[in-house]
Amino acid sequence: MFRRERSIPLRCSAAALCNNLSVLQVPSRNLTHFGVVHGPSAQLLSAAPEGVPLAQRQLHAKEGAGVSPPLITQVHWCVLPFRVLLVLTSHRGIQMYESDGSVMVYWHALDSGDVSPVQAVFARGIASSGHFICVGTWSGRVLVFDIPAKGPNIVLSEELAGHQTSVTDIATEPAQGQDCMADMVTADDSGLLCVWRSGPEFKLMTQIPGFGVPCPSVQLWHGTVAAGYGDGQVRLYEASTGTLHVQISAHARAICALDLAPELLSAAEDTFVHIWKLSRSPKSGHTEVEHCHAECVPDTQVCGARFCDPAGSSFAVTGYDLAEILRFSSV
Repeated sequence: MFRRERSIPLRCSAAALCNNLSVLQVPSRNLTHFGVVHGPSAQLLSAAPEGVPLAQRQLHAKEGAGVSPPLITQVHWCVLPFRVLLVLTSHRGIQMYESDGSVMVYWHALDSGDVSPVQAVFARGIASSGHFICVGTWSGRVLVFDIPAKGPNIVLSEELAGHQTSVTDIATEPAQGQDCMADMVTADDSGLLCVWRSGPEFKLMTQIPGFGVPCPSVQLWHGTVAAGYGDGQVRLYEASTGTLHVQISAHARAICALDLAPELLSAAEDTFVHIWKLSRSPKSGHTEVEHCHAECVPDTQVCGARFCDPAGSSFAVTGYDLAEILRFSSV
């Protein structure tokens, strides 16, 4: 069971974007950082365990070429083995900052090339794997950046081609030393999932076909892909083969966020956040799901939700036209 805790005020509402909340816990300082997108800016907040906001910072999208300020599409902290970077994506490019947002260490402009004037150009979907940061784009390409242990000498090392429509989300998990382990999944607007093995050269392991419904959010759990779709379904696939294990009619509206820690959190535009327990059947080895908790945020279009700690004992929720971050903790 979870109960409502003191909320954290925002300067303005969260934008109506999927995955519009990033959380970074800093145990050494007993702080939790929150990142939320609104228009051309991202709000960064630091809060103590009791929810008292201690600091706020606003970051703006780098202008690049164009007249109007670019809109930010996502903010996400990438925890690498040797450093933590804050990544912002927008309609003009990709910005990488030190974890507190104080110093920009890299800026990558998106090349629109011969794109039609009516085609939207943007980056969206951010995840780290080893010493790489992967970012999805409107064209379906996934940009892979090689991150040094320190400093700004970041290199675009590879572009992954697996999608024909815009990337929506990327998820990774440690490969645990197995040569054939799939440790990254990318999703797109058609619902197609691409499963990759990361490394000096990324390898496409398998593709899981979509069915015309976008997949806004994905997660990886011990070799299992958890995918949330625009029809409210959550599907669990075997990452290495693409075999469907579980299909859950989890929500009445489009899913906007999934998270793991170690339970699965799903949030959707139907105002509900659900917590699901995942386990492996000792007999079949298949993934099993048990519903643990449901939380309703009345009259709110939920657009982001994340666990606030690795144990999953608390989570936070953002919503469109809601100028606060709602917090819930286990009883």
